[in-house]
Amino acid sequence: MVALVIALALFFDFTNGFHDTANAMATPSATGAIKPKNAVALAAVLNLVGAFLSTEVAKTISGGIIREGEGGIQITPVMIFAGLLGAVIWNLITWLLGLPSSSSHALFGGLIGAAVVGAGYGAVDYSVLMSKVILPAFIAPAIALSVAFLATRLAYSITRRHGQEGDKLPRRRGGFRYAQIFSSSLVALAHGTNDAQKTMGVITLVLISGGFQAVGTGPVFWVVAACAVAIAAGTYAGGWRIIRTMGTGLTDVKPAQGFAAETSTAAAILTSTQLGMALSTTQVASGSVIGSGLGRKGAEVRWGTARRIAGGWLLTLPAAAVMGAAAAFTASTGPVGVTIDGVLGLAIILFIFLWSRRNRVGHDNAVSNIDNAGAAVRINKRKARSRGRAAAGRSAATTTTTKAKESSK
Repeated sequence: MVALVIALALFFDFTNGFHDTANAMATPSATGAIKPKNAVALAAVLNLVGAFLSTEVAKTISGGIIREGEGGIQITPVMIFAGLLGAVIWNLITWLLGLPSSSSHALFGGLIGAAVVGAGYGAVDYSVLMSKVILPAFIAPAIALSVAFLATRLAYSITRRHGQEGDKLPRRRGGFRYAQIFSSSLVALAHGTNDAQKTMGVITLVLISGGFQAVGTGPVFWVVAACAVAIAAGTYAGGWRIIRTMGTGLTDVKPAQGFAAETSTAAAILTSTQLGMALSTTQVASGSVIGSGLGRKGAEVRWGTARRIAGGWLLTLPAAAVMGAAAAFTASTGPVGVTIDGVLGLAIILFIFLWSRRNRVGHDNAVSNIDNAGAAVRINKRKARSRGRAAAGRSAATTTTTKAKESSK
């Protein structure tokens, strides 16, 4: 059972990777800063590296939200299996819909639902849940939105357009495209430091609950390495449906916007990782993209899409909890129940995959309208006026010729 849970946890880590690729690489792909296929490859490598940089979030999960060990309430590997199953199914449903929901909250919801069914309400440490999950879910996206808004305003103020000759200000904003390669790489690295830790925490939790690891210890090296490889592989798989939503569904992203959004996202994620907060990187990234859209004059934020994403945020934790609870209730009947869960879960996963093939989204069509407006082009008013007079003259000449032909007829 422990081996089965570890396998399912690594599969969840894989789905987390392709579900959250958009957090780092949607905006640079949308602005043409980096080709989509190259973007996911870069993100995969940096997710792999980031997974080795911290284990604070893993400790929050293995010894925080779900109580375990001496003096606490034991949650069995069967219950963890059920919780993971609920998280995986919800992740795939939202991926199919192109909805950038939180893989983190799906995991927490699934585990909490399963723990409550299997061990009662006392199995959950609600103070840790509130301080490390619920509050950051509201505070971090709002902070990221505000910072991205200010950063976008600052970027456009520094490089603002001018139509006068002799301007000394920069002529182009295209340089932000190159800066986006750095900022998006930082987001991918930060994502590895936070999201990969969650699966490490789950595997550590099941090893402790199964008696294979001492209570209070953190993830061992092979757990860290396995989770790093799994999330990197998932990231390389793409998650193109969500990249399309994040890259062009919320707002039309310009290079300066993308740079501001990515920098704000990375700062929020790295800070939360240091504090051991299991933050939803998807919520932070979405908030940053919206903030950057509000910060650019003339940009349109598609509030219908934003409301849809926000609805997914609110539904994720309770929906995954219900799925985890249902799987835990079935699994509680014994080996037959675990088998039913496994077969039914596999059938749902295969159905979602086959259904997704009906409307394929890949690197070639995820971002169809790459933005080419990186340049802030100066307008020479004198030349513009002369071109306007020439055009007016040509128009007048054409009109005169037409009238002459009509008179001769």
